[in-house]
Amino acid sequence: MSGPGRRLPGMQTRIGAHVDSADPVAAAQACGAEVIQFFLSDPQSYHAPTPHPHADAIRASGLDVFIHAPYRLNVATTNNRIRVPSRKLLAQHAQAAAEIGAKGLIVHAGHVDRGADVSAGFANWRKTFLYAQESGGFPLPILIENTAGGDNACARRFDALARLWDAIGEFDPGFCLDTCHAHAAGEDLAGIVDRVLAITGRIDLVHANDSRDPFNSGADRHENLGKGHIDPQLIIDVVRAAGAPAVVETPAAGHAADIALLRSGLAA
Repeated sequence: MSGPGRRLPGMQTRIGAHVDSADPVAAAQACGAEVIQFFLSDPQSYHAPTPHPHADAIRASGLDVFIHAPYRLNVATTNNRIRVPSRKLLAQHAQAAAEIGAKGLIVHAGHVDRGADVSAGFANWRKTFLYAQESGGFPLPILIENTAGGDNACARRFDALARLWDAIGEFDPGFCLDTCHAHAAGEDLAGIVDRVLAITGRIDLVHANDSRDPFNSGADRHENLGKGHIDPQLIIDVVRAAGAPAVVETPAAGHAADIALLRSGLAA
């Protein structure tokens, strides 16, 4: 099965960046991006998104648009004070993302509380899709992203990712593969696309990030390509094999260089 982000044979991979939400189209033009990702609200809050002032320009831009859900959102948690508002926030951001023509909403797979069985997190993800289904389903693909650290995480390591997909695969969720997160989680990037596809059946977006920290560090700290601990060729190989749009979530001053490096590598 191919996800909506998968390119057809002969099509060029579209490359871009996570940009400031103030004027995403201008930010894309400044770094040569064909794909943009941004937040619709403060990523560290539970605030609902408000209409974007440049919504018309974003829809008319011809850019591939992806929205990243707030970091605070965690529908997997066993803490209902976080889980219940997270479900509401996920639905609000999905609706707002669809209204500006986004191709998907990226959300971290999350984790359960310390001491809890991670299987509860998989069950809570299933409930999230079931509740959404009762009201007509999400208006765009929900792209679940692998994460970097935590022994109680739902998608740090791919054995957990497989269990998560066993719980929610029938709802056909999308997947976002982050290279820094995989490296930090202790997952080898060589051959990683085939391992992911064997679980999820699809990759809709790649977060093409270098890592400031060594392999299996558990640290989620991104770096510009070639400046961290990941061989840039490995990242290029992942993007090529995934056949999906890619964005860099690296320090903004290096976005243009990172995008150029990926394009050059993919053309070689």
